[in-house]
Order: sequence, then C-alpha cells, then structure tokens
Amino acid sequence: MIVCVAEKPSVGEYIARVLGANQRKNGYFEGNGYQVTWTFGHLCALLDPQEYSEQWKGWNLSTLPMIPARFAIKVSGDEGVHKQFNVIKSLIEQADEVINCGDAGQEGELIQRWVYQQAGCKCPVKRLWVSSLTEEAIREGFQALKDQSEYQHLYEAGMMRAIGDWLLGMNATRAYTIRYARGTGKDRQVLSVGRVQTPTLALVVKRQAEIENFVPRTYWELKTNYRDTLFNAQIPVEEGEYAITSEEQGQALVDSIKDLPLTITGVEKKKGTEFAPKLYDLTSLQVDCNKKYSFSAEQTLQLIQSLYEKRVTTYPRVDTTYLSDDIYPKVPNTLAGIKDYYPQVAPLLGTKLPKSKKVFDNKKVTDHHAIIPTGMRPEGLTADEKKVYDLVALHFIAAFYPECEVSNTTVLAKAGEIDFKVTGREVLKPGWRAVFEKDNQNTPNTLSTPNDSDDDSSEETKSLPAFVKGESGAHEPLLKEKTTTPPKYYTEATLLRAMETAGKTVENDELREAMKENGIGRPSTRAAIIEKLYQRKYIVKQGKSLRATETGINLIHTIISPLLKSAELTGLWEKKLREIERGEYQAQDFLTELKEMTSGVVRDVKTNKAGMLCPVCRQGLIIRGNTRYGCSRWREGCTYAEPF
Repeated sequence: MIVCVAEKPSVGEYIARVLGANQRKNGYFEGNGYQVTWTFGHLCALLDPQEYSEQWKGWNLSTLPMIPARFAIKVSGDEGVHKQFNVIKSLIEQADEVINCGDAGQEGELIQRWVYQQAGCKCPVKRLWVSSLTEEAIREGFQALKDQSEYQHLYEAGMMRAIGDWLLGMNATRAYTIRYARGTGKDRQVLSVGRVQTPTLALVVKRQAEIENFVPRTYWELKTNYRDTLFNAQIPVEEGEYAITSEEQGQALVDSIKDLPLTITGVEKKKGTEFAPKLYDLTSLQVDCNKKYSFSAEQTLQLIQSLYEKRVTTYPRVDTTYLSDDIYPKVPNTLAGIKDYYPQVAPLLGTKLPKSKKVFDNKKVTDHHAIIPTGMRPEGLTADEKKVYDLVALHFIAAFYPECEVSNTTVLAKAGEIDFKVTGREVLKPGWRAVFEKDNQNTPNTLSTPNDSDDDSSEETKSLPAFVKGESGAHEPLLKEKTTTPPKYYTEATLLRAMETAGKTVENDELREAMKENGIGRPSTRAAIIEKLYQRKYIVKQGKSLRATETGINLIHTIISPLLKSAELTGLWEKKLREIERGEYQAQDFLTELKEMTSGVVRDVKTNKAGMLCPVCRQGLIIRGNTRYGCSRWREGCTYAEPF
C-alpha cells in the first residue's frame, strides 16, 4: 500500500479524489492502492527546555545558555492531534512506500519529515511537488515524483531555522526576562525575544524615534507660471541643503526676475516605454492588499491560501515574481479559462503571446513560480477573496499586453540668471494600462500612473503645451513656503517591504529582487511575526500606522546585543539559511555558529549589570557610575552598590 500524507484534511480529500481513493476511513481515505491521510499544521515540534533537562525547568541565569547535546522532537498538540498522529503512524508502519504530499516549501518539508521520524518510518519516501492543486497539476506531479533525498538540503535549512529560533528565542527570552523584567514569580513580565520578531520590532521603534525627534525646517521654492504651466527654479545646492532658506532671500529672487521675460532655452522629447507591473510574490500581494483594501498581512495570506485550496490560484508562499519557461505553453489555456470573467482577455485570445524576460526567467525561479491564476473558474468566492483574485488575475493578464508607450518631455527656460525646468509625460499608446482602466468594475482602480503623488512632482505626469525653443514672454514668479516632513510611520505594507530588504528603503523593483536574499523572515512567516508583535502588545495599529508601545520601546532599549535587533545581521543569517537550502553551506557549520551566537547573547546579559532591576529595593534600576554599579534610587535611601 502507498501512503500519501497531505498538509491538511481539505487537501488530502482532494488528492484522494484525484487518485481514486474514495473510501472514507477514520482519519484517511483508501482505494486504488492508496491510503491518503493528513497532518494538522505543526504536528511535531522541538522539545521544551525542561524535557531535555530537569535543571532547565526553572528560570535561572546560572543555567543559561541552554544548548542541548542533541535536539529532539515530540508530537505537539491536543488529543485530536495525537489521535491523527497515531493514524499516520499506523499507516506508515504497514506502508510499502510513503509519498510526502505536504506544503511544497521549506516549512512544509520540515513538518512532514519530523512526522515520519516520530512515526519511525522505515520504507522509501517520495516527494510530490506541485505549484497548484488542480487535477492536472496533481496528476503531473504524481508522474514526476522524486526521492526524498533530493530535498535533503531543503529539510536541513528548515531544521536549522527551527533550531535557531529555539536557541536564540528560549535563551534570550529567559536571559532578558530574568535580568531586566519587573515583577517576580507569576507576576513577572516575560520579555519575549525572537530571531526575526525583535529586529522587526526594532525597525518600528527606530522609525518612531526618528519621527518623535524630528525637527522641521522651513524653506522656500521658487516657481514661475508661464502659459499656464508651472516651471521649477533650478538653483544649485549642496546635497541635503535647500536653495532658499529665508523668505527675504526668496523675495529678492522674485523681484530680480518678475519684470524680465521667460525664454524657452530647450525642448527635448523622448519616447519611452513602461512595463506592466510585475506578477505577484506573497509579499508584494500583501503590500498591495494592505494599500488598497487595508487587509492585514495575515488576512491576505489566509485569503490567498484559501484561493489556492479552491484551486483557482497557484501556490502562494513564494518569493519570486517570475515564471519558468515551461509555464509559457500553458498560458493560452489559463487565459481562456478566465475570459468570461475578464473582458480584458479577449484581445489576447488567438494571438501569439509575448515571452518577456521580465516575466519568464528560469534563473529567478527555484521551487515555485509567481502567483498566477490556474485557469479554473473562480466561482463561489467571498467578496474579499474576489478582491485578491482580481489583483492576481489582472496582473497576469497585463503581463501579456503590449508595453505602454509614452512621450517624456523636458522643457528648459531662463529668466535673468535663473534657470527653470518642467517635465511632462504623455501616454501615446496605453498598452497594458487598458487592463487597469478605472471605469472597469474588476479594477482595483489605483494603478493610474507609476508617478502619482500628492506633491507638485505629479506635474511630470501631465502633458505640456507645445513650447518652441527661443520663444519668450511674460511670466508670473511665485514663492512657495515649504516645511520638511518627518518620515512616515510604518504601515503593514511598508513594514513588509522593510523586512524583505532588511530595513533598506528600496523603490526599484530589480534592486529589491536582488536584496530578497538578505531579507528577514520568510514570505510565509512575516505575517505571523507581525501578528506576534500585536499579540505581545509590542506594537498597536492607529489607522494604518503601526506604533510601538511603551513595552515594545523599553524592550528594544533594554536589549544590548546587536545581533538580536539588527535587521541587517539577521538578514545575513537568512542568507546563510538560503545557502543551506541550495547546498552551498553546511548545516553543521551553521549550527556551530548558532551555538556561539547564543552563548554570546547570554554572556552579554550576564556581564552587563546596567539597566537591571535593583536586587535590594526591586524598584530602581542599576546604573553605572565611575567605579561601581549602584541603584538609581540611592537618593531615596537604597543601599545597593558594588564595584565592577
């Protein structure tokens, strides 16, 4: 008998139907030589500290760091979870072969491997790897099963991620809680520290401090109105400085040119093209759903996961915006499958579709391709599922439309000694933009132009009058008072982008793609990390803005180890995990680094007394003087002091 283990009951039921295993049993389906069962999420987990050693049961600084000689796993969950595990175990014990039908990613591989280990699996294991749950994809997947050994590096990367989270999370949380948390016993506040959670919180805290400490500066901009077009003065300044720093200075410039004509000194027109928006990876979909519909990252993940399980979109937990070459021949059928729902498909049917490197690139696709429709009829969707599906479908359709052709115009002018400039853009042929026309009911109506802005810079998206070099005439100079503004609070959308680029502000799509290797967290886990920050009351949401709470701010200020709160350092760690996945870095070497890092974090806490709660009065904090540590309440009579 061949035993197939799916990631959840609904997926198991559909795989069983495709395989002809139609007899429902207790916890599995059977038939046609197959038994199809399923897990419930993380069925197995690493042991808790006290399960390794009795001395780790209590929280004592002297017992840290906790580094097991060998990590072990257990079945983790309620009675229902244990019951299902026993079903899987009994099936595996009698199986001739096991097929891993789990989630086709790093986390899914780890979940399944641990279940097989705990069940004592001795028979051969094959791997089903599919990017959608359509009947065609599943049948193709079963025709191309691979031996489990081919995914060994994927498993090792997942295991190192789990061990790393355990080592740093368990040890750092205990160390910082013991040393710095207020209260005692059951009343003591737990300072939860995590490998990805803490640097993510640090990003929010840092941005909030920048906003709160921001000192606005007033400056002025010189513009002039000529033929109902606003030209901007081009006054050379050093980087970071402003050309006009006082109203008197600005008014003097206005007075120097107001009676002089403005002369057009140059007109340059360049034709250009705009490419369609990239296809979606999980992060970019979460970003757009947050911007357009205020969906949280977790909500978007649940919606796209539901669409995947309803077989209308492909595998969602991906970090690429590209398709592999083998998808190209399937595109016409996919488009044909959704033509009744999207009139924008009609012009593409029966034509030779373009195959752009901006869409199809094998080098930028590893385990899975970008999120696209499967071509199945999108029926029975909820209102929110429909919104997410529309985004995925319209981006996919737009990818095969012609490029948008534009004309970019730059007009230079001069009045007296002052140069002016204005730029404009005219759409010559809308191309893919027709897919996103605002009057289309399926359109999210927010893709009007890549350069939309609330500021005057939006003028560059407008077409300009026909200026001729050498013409001149009267104009109306004006002075605009401006005030510098602080950076904006993170939203879930911008925080996801910051996690993806390890805190770097990156607008360019190509550069952002290159930086994903060093992002913090995985696309599939970033939403959960943000949710944890909410749950632990480290951050709150005000409107769309994310604000760090006093608890969150205090935690970041308390943490002394750069490793624990640096997005860049954590990003480098993520890079090594990806290298393990590709077989370019040894898991054992990484484990050695993990142990050294953990020991260093604990050592930092043990040797740093400043900031800890006073052991005498339990109210003040320890501060460092010139020759000794003392309690901050020494004026109130606290006697604690010791040399260092």
